[in-house]
Amino acid sequence: MPSMEIENSSISRAEEIKVLANEAFQARKYAQAIDLYTQAIELNSQNAVYWANRAFAHIKREEYGSAIQDASKAVEGYYRRGTAYLAMGKFKEALKDFQQVKKLSPNDPDAARKLKECEKAVMKLKFEEAISVPESERRSIADSIDYRSIDVEPQYSGARIDGDVVTLDFVKKMMDDFKNQKCIHKRYAFQIVLQMRDMLRALPSLVDINVPDGNHFTVCGDVHGQFYDLLNIFELNGLPSDENPYLFNGDFVDRGSFSLEVILTLFAFKCMSPAAIYLARGNHESKSMNKIYGFEGEVKSKLSDTFVELFAEVFCCLPLAHVINEKVFVVHGGLFSVDGVKLSDIRAIDRFCEPPEEGLMCELLWSDPQPNPGRGPSKRGVGLSFGGDVTKRFLQENNLDLVVRSHEVKDEGYEIEHDGKLITVFSAPNYCDQMGNKGAFIRFEAPDLKPNIVTFSAVPHPDVKPMAYANNFLRMFS
Repeated sequence: MPSMEIENSSISRAEEIKVLANEAFQARKYAQAIDLYTQAIELNSQNAVYWANRAFAHIKREEYGSAIQDASKAVEGYYRRGTAYLAMGKFKEALKDFQQVKKLSPNDPDAARKLKECEKAVMKLKFEEAISVPESERRSIADSIDYRSIDVEPQYSGARIDGDVVTLDFVKKMMDDFKNQKCIHKRYAFQIVLQMRDMLRALPSLVDINVPDGNHFTVCGDVHGQFYDLLNIFELNGLPSDENPYLFNGDFVDRGSFSLEVILTLFAFKCMSPAAIYLARGNHESKSMNKIYGFEGEVKSKLSDTFVELFAEVFCCLPLAHVINEKVFVVHGGLFSVDGVKLSDIRAIDRFCEPPEEGLMCELLWSDPQPNPGRGPSKRGVGLSFGGDVTKRFLQENNLDLVVRSHEVKDEGYEIEHDGKLITVFSAPNYCDQMGNKGAFIRFEAPDLKPNIVTFSAVPHPDVKPMAYANNFLRMFS
């Protein structure tokens, strides 16, 4: 067959595959769409639409690093790449791409509007940087809050804390109020968050958990502001207590529009009984994520600006990882860009800061496993991807048996990888009301600590959409 016929055949076949990929995308089968766009690109890499469409599918899966790589190869990709930068909170980089969009489409009113909004976001960022106080001079917002001086109005009918002790009766009443979309009084919200701050500051960056023989322990993954699904977990598995302890493995907030209810409930259980619940930091327990994905706006709407600062400070106190019975390593994201990292290195991390863009702390919060051995670039643009050989060496070097992590939505709520040595658990079913996934949690029984995985489906919630409090600018591109 002449080469021209082969070329035309490839182009025609690529277009057929693109149609299938578009159908998969419309059906929200984003992983399948990515595979099909890849086949189309292999047949005709000169068609910029394939690159741009695959970038958009990566964005839907929160694989912002891969989206940036794809978008860089397409003229149309300026828009997609700008959106990926925006989703990562990199406003200055996003602005450059939207300036290119405007150049390519000078008469497009939509492009002009998006550029203007991006310029406003960068100007606001510059203003905040200009008025910010250096870290060395910054005072704790907690030092300026005296919750005892805040009066509770006689007509307030919600949950109350008598004195300094958070009781189970209070937590139950508070959860019931939250279920009925009632807010807690600011006095008690301040009391819970300030008590949590004191408690978390005293913990190491790596917390050791001891589960006595014959007892059990439950690990949950991302909850992402899905309060009614959190209540369902407690219905299925019991409320947190010293006899029924939990570890929630980061990403308590953002995306879902009941993040305040989730975080106050988890914090209140911790105040009630420190051994009943353990909390790890996720990549969404950070200022930059909260500003974009809804928690900041939600807290301002339901409480006040002061609480935004206070939560940001308390999130910096959350531990970075846990070890159960010296055998199971639990972390939100994953492992490291170098071999030889010991548990003592994790204990030594100074975690009281916003997450850096590189280093051990960043990798703990952001990294993901990959099926291939070795290491590769992160599909998110932060952290890295690591293979089963990396997992195996880390476990051997630290005399551990298993890595449990979260951070990624999974169709069944969990996935077992790396020859059974790594489990991903994700506890936000039907993530963002659109992914259709199940949620899961893991129950470990001591002494063998064999993981028993329980899956569950989403439950109804009030008609408040995910991202209801998110950055308006981001919603323009979603």
